[in-house]
Amino acid sequence: MTNPLSTFRSFRFFFFSRMATTMANQMMMVVVAWQMYDLTHSAYDLGTVGLAQFLPSLALALVVGQVADHFDRRRVLAWCLAGQLLIAAILIAGTFGGWLNREAILLCSVGLGAAKAFQLPTQQALGPLLVPPIVLPRALAISSAGSQFAIIVGPALGGFLYVAGAGAVYATSAVLFGAAIAFVLAVKLEQAPDRPQRREAVTMQSLFAGISFIWHRKEVLGAISLDLFAVLLGGATALLPIFAKDILHVGPWGLGLLRSAPAVGALAISLYLTRHPIQRHVGRVMFGSVAAYGVATLVFGLSTSFTVSLIALGLSGAFDMVSVVIRQSLVQLDTPNDMRGRVSAVNSIFIGASNQLGEFESGVTAGWFGTVPSVIIGSAGTLLVVAAWMKLFPQLTRRERLTADPPP
Repeated sequence: MTNPLSTFRSFRFFFFSRMATTMANQMMMVVVAWQMYDLTHSAYDLGTVGLAQFLPSLALALVVGQVADHFDRRRVLAWCLAGQLLIAAILIAGTFGGWLNREAILLCSVGLGAAKAFQLPTQQALGPLLVPPIVLPRALAISSAGSQFAIIVGPALGGFLYVAGAGAVYATSAVLFGAAIAFVLAVKLEQAPDRPQRREAVTMQSLFAGISFIWHRKEVLGAISLDLFAVLLGGATALLPIFAKDILHVGPWGLGLLRSAPAVGALAISLYLTRHPIQRHVGRVMFGSVAAYGVATLVFGLSTSFTVSLIALGLSGAFDMVSVVIRQSLVQLDTPNDMRGRVSAVNSIFIGASNQLGEFESGVTAGWFGTVPSVIIGSAGTLLVVAAWMKLFPQLTRRERLTADPPP
């Protein structure tokens, strides 16, 4: 079986760039969340950090898809990483200068959200160009495994480096962003051209083409929207500083481990899927894994033991990764190359809504009902979404394989 990392040199550079970027982002998020909670002691403000990152992706949704489909995706990605490096430098200056307050953190979060708004669709659209379609599901699993490794190491390293001060964490993140830029610029497109031979004119029809495509491909719509609603309700990432400080009574190192725990489970499953890709009953496997994710999150919300909490978060990451690999493979394989940027832009809004907007939802419901009830309510909502989506999208439930007939 072909190993994309050893066979395709450009995919290898892409893989290391994504790892470095993910590690840098995770380290920064640990420190940003801890600094915000130290400043305000507010669950609502923790959620607002997620909202500040989501709003730019929503505002720029129609623009980023056009950019990803009409310009060199490698250069677009490099500029996105350069923007995040600049924000890391601002956070370094603010930390050492003593002027980093609630408003400055929120403004930096908006900047990160704007950079990621361009980065995520471009990254998703670039990956399939580096390997043949038959290798793509395995390449996505390998890429996800690398990202999960970075999500494990990043928060844990960020929590331990915080002993030397927040500035040390931000500086390390800046170095990683610089390395990621170098890897991206080394990528050569070996399998397909970077963009269509004839550049399509930018019209209202082309701007909304990604939305139209997803709406008419019900299996793609079901897979993307499942991620939006299930993870939006079931996520508890924004509340981890509260669990670490007030419920489990651990410090920044404990917060780093809690943030890393889902990635440990996800990495284990990703490594398994690189050897044993899912080939049958993909629809039922995806829905089952999302339901199991909701149950694992419920156990975390009820736990008062640090060990049990780590295990529950690890299981939630493992089940989520199964559905992530299926969803990403299905969306990429069902979308033609000249539409991938716009479809990925819409997909990134759904992902951003489930993650960043989910953090805001967690913060608001925690402010209303309390931290533990918020997680319980969200987990129950995830299970209800799974049941509803299996009825609303029966063709997705019955889907047997990832590969399908080429889209028209």
